[in-house]
Amino acid sequence: MESYTVRPATGVKGEISVPGDKSISHRSIMFGSLARGTTTVRGFLRGEDNMATLNAFRSMGVEIADDGEILTIVGRGLHGLREPGDVIDCGNSGTSIRLLTGLLSGQRFFSVLTGDQYLRKRPMKRVVGPLGEMGAVIHGRDGGEKAPLAIVGGALSGINYRSPVASAQVKSAILLAGLYADGVTTVTEPHRSRDHSERMLAHFGADIRVTDTGAGIAGGREMQGQEIVVPGDISSAAFFLVAGLIVPGSEILIKGVGVNPTRTGIIDILIAMGGDIRLQNQRTLSGEPVADLLVRSSSLKGITIGGDLVPRAIDEFPVVAVAAALAEGVTTISDARELRVKETDRIAATAANLRAAGVSVTETDDGMIVTGRGVLDSCAVDSRGDHRIAMAMLVGGLAAAGPITVSDTGCIATSFPRFLPLLEEVARR
Repeated sequence: MESYTVRPATGVKGEISVPGDKSISHRSIMFGSLARGTTTVRGFLRGEDNMATLNAFRSMGVEIADDGEILTIVGRGLHGLREPGDVIDCGNSGTSIRLLTGLLSGQRFFSVLTGDQYLRKRPMKRVVGPLGEMGAVIHGRDGGEKAPLAIVGGALSGINYRSPVASAQVKSAILLAGLYADGVTTVTEPHRSRDHSERMLAHFGADIRVTDTGAGIAGGREMQGQEIVVPGDISSAAFFLVAGLIVPGSEILIKGVGVNPTRTGIIDILIAMGGDIRLQNQRTLSGEPVADLLVRSSSLKGITIGGDLVPRAIDEFPVVAVAAALAEGVTTISDARELRVKETDRIAATAANLRAAGVSVTETDDGMIVTGRGVLDSCAVDSRGDHRIAMAMLVGGLAAAGPITVSDTGCIATSFPRFLPLLEEVARR
């Protein structure tokens, strides 16, 4: 099992770019494969999760060429996929398995989806249930709650689904199934989740309609291949945003980051805590807003975080908690129960690791209460196989009293293969 030790820094400085957005990279493969004609993708994230999606579509007969800079996808149209000759392995990727479950429900063939030991523990009924209402036939462990999932594709009917959770994965799975359904399929959410699927479906020419509370799609319309430029992933940028804020004497410019309003909760949270973050050179690429982020070290203060801000920052809460631990005062996080069903229970894992670093943390059912103390103690912690937990604690180590060792860091490759060398590049000692 890999581990890594990070030592305190005297500053975080430089001009960097982060890998392409993971969510957009997944969808570029999926929608490009289902479109007619050729799709080119620049900035694709070649992390393990996205490669699982790429390999899944290759196994279904899609020609995808990769010259190291540009992906070229020869789309097969809505009904051009072939039955895979083997089980599709989604690795650690919840996006792959949930969105593929929706897409494969409308195919005229049999397929099986599985993943690694962590993915096989994650809840799947949240997509299996509504897809069953559309007519999908899906079998899985624990009554369809857990992978492997066996899917018997067939005819689907549109539904009006009111999701109990704000989840882009749930919404996207249903919309993908809706491409194949008779009539219109709509999804309504309690809070608006990230809208990359809606933006990209529109970019490819699908009959998609977006509202303040969800989206609807009419089945049957073919899509056309497009040129896609994937912006930098704000979830990856978040680690360097926090690093730049918590280490005195820091200034860092993160170039070309996606600033989709459904994803910028992390920026809003850190600014509310007193962070000096400025958006520069704002522009639009392939339907997505992009900016350069200038970050300077700041004195942070504790705040209260909850409500519709939470879905806009759901993947960033481990590093938000690290920022809270180094702030002055108390930070309360609520309405984030979704964190308990990520790659690991992120509430429990984050709380345990911060306590190991000397921080007072109280777990609640849907969040945590963190009492800031301005510094982390030298310690050894466990990522529990979760890439975001691992990276968050490594960032915290830059502002610790001594070295912090994080075990099981191999998981970082799922989303940010160059994280460790980039962190060392900008850390001054």
